[in-house]
Amino acid sequence: MHLYILRRLLYTVPIIIGVTIVCFSFIHLAPGDPISAVLPENASTELMEEIKAAYGLDKPLPIQYLKWLMHVAGGDFGTSIMTRRSVVSEVLPAVGKTALLAITAITISFALGITLGLLAGFSDRRVTDRSITAFAVVGISVPHYWLGMVLVVIFAVQFQALPATGMGPAGTHVWDFGWKDLSHLVLPALTLAMIPTGVLARSVRAMVAEVRRQEFVQTLKGKGLRRPRIFLHIVKNAAPPILAIMGLQFAQLLGGSILVETVFAWPGTGFLLNAAIATRDLPLLQGTVIVLATFFVLTNLAVDILQTAIDPRVRRT
Repeated sequence: MHLYILRRLLYTVPIIIGVTIVCFSFIHLAPGDPISAVLPENASTELMEEIKAAYGLDKPLPIQYLKWLMHVAGGDFGTSIMTRRSVVSEVLPAVGKTALLAITAITISFALGITLGLLAGFSDRRVTDRSITAFAVVGISVPHYWLGMVLVVIFAVQFQALPATGMGPAGTHVWDFGWKDLSHLVLPALTLAMIPTGVLARSVRAMVAEVRRQEFVQTLKGKGLRRPRIFLHIVKNAAPPILAIMGLQFAQLLGGSILVETVFAWPGTGFLLNAAIATRDLPLLQGTVIVLATFFVLTNLAVDILQTAIDPRVRRT
């Protein structure tokens, strides 16, 4: 087991390096000049060249990448072009705010999606199965931004029961978030939880139904095992692929949703990415993307290890 974990850790190194190459290349190949976005139209060519040299944008792309990678490896993600602050000081607070939203949304989706999937998978009534499956399909199909706007219209505009945007008084520091701010979390968390709930409900239902059809389940029934024991055996055999899906959904939510955070003006990583893209703030954009991509890779690593701990048969050779 320890060798497997070490091998998986070593595999993450070239993956993360590959992510940095893709991130750096795609952002720099996109049209537009980040320096022109912050300078007035009548700025002199000498001033533009001076600012480009200050940010290292006058060097060839391979040199820029190597210098950027060395700084990133040392924890220095550069300085934001728009705010003149370090990228780390911009990204870390946004990651904390997105984590708060993502953990709330994923808790809702895990609880609801797994419960509905188990009900559909173990139900012998076609009405229950089809109703839950229909709900899951609707949840997967509804766009985030559309659902968010509908919830704002209903609960914030019509009933005026919940705030439409922002984090409330805790918008500056996530550690200031308290019970009085929970109302700001309801609508974005419900919106963000809809698609993972549908994905989990369908996946759990499919895996449970597949395991129930296997021969060992009939053997357990023939031996006279009680339903709770049979239930545990089925869930244990269906758990590894479900864990993989849960891990991917959690990583995607923590990565933030640009549309959801923009609709609700939630100051997380999605909102930060949207602002960085709009202003062509390359250091901020690169820093945010690389932090989120690294977390995604590490989450997949944790899921692989957890799967192996639960069921050694999934261990890769």
